[in-house]
Amino acid sequence: MKALILAAGYATRLYPLTLNKSKALLPIFGEKTVVDFIIEQLENIDRISQIIIVTNDKYIHAFEEWLGARRFKKEIRLVNDGTASLEDKLGAIGDMQFAIEQEYIEEDLLVLAGDNIFTLDLSGFIAFFDQSERDCVLVKQTDNLQELQSIGVVELDAGQHILSFEEKPLVPQSNIGVYAIYLYKKETLPLIKDYLSAGHNPDSPSRFPEWLIHHRDVRAYFGEGEIYDIGTHEALDEVRHIFRTNS
Repeated sequence: MKALILAAGYATRLYPLTLNKSKALLPIFGEKTVVDFIIEQLENIDRISQIIIVTNDKYIHAFEEWLGARRFKKEIRLVNDGTASLEDKLGAIGDMQFAIEQEYIEEDLLVLAGDNIFTLDLSGFIAFFDQSERDCVLVKQTDNLQELQSIGVVELDAGQHILSFEEKPLVPQSNIGVYAIYLYKKETLPLIKDYLSAGHNPDSPSRFPEWLIHHRDVRAYFGEGEIYDIGTHEALDEVRHIFRTNS
């Protein structure tokens, strides 16, 4: 299994902090960045053989500088999608396909957003994925309507099969939200190209599993722990405060 971190977004809501640096590289506590927290979790998982970070031409040099100052146990690969602005961006799903082609990925794939810090243990998620032998998404229950309206929302049966999936619903059909951590079987990866070739939305990573449930049996895993989305200045300040307080 390989892990793919999506970090090619331009994060305009965090300007000027992200004018020349991905929000994945924003410091949270001391010199520890968002992506440092993510990799710290991934390095504890034996199943993951390699970590790939896909970014863009605007941020690649900052990532190279960051990687040069780190020493990780697992191999870290940087992929430049070649874009330099919002106008030519590939979108999260477009970047997934670009990385798959660029790195010749032909094995199970863990996909994570590069702007989320999480405290949950991914080992349980991967064990569920291996046991079910199905593509899986990570979910949590929340009664925060505003949050549900900003993420994917699913309905499940008793076996945690996804019955319905709606991205950013105005009227959520459940309180089960989908968070940006996904596990795909190697046999599913060619369907990403099919999805894009059909002209579907390449931007939000949850758009792909929203489409995929009509082609595959997709399961949901309830994660235990916190997930923090670093999307705004207020969210960044809050996460910094949380980690500073808990240190």
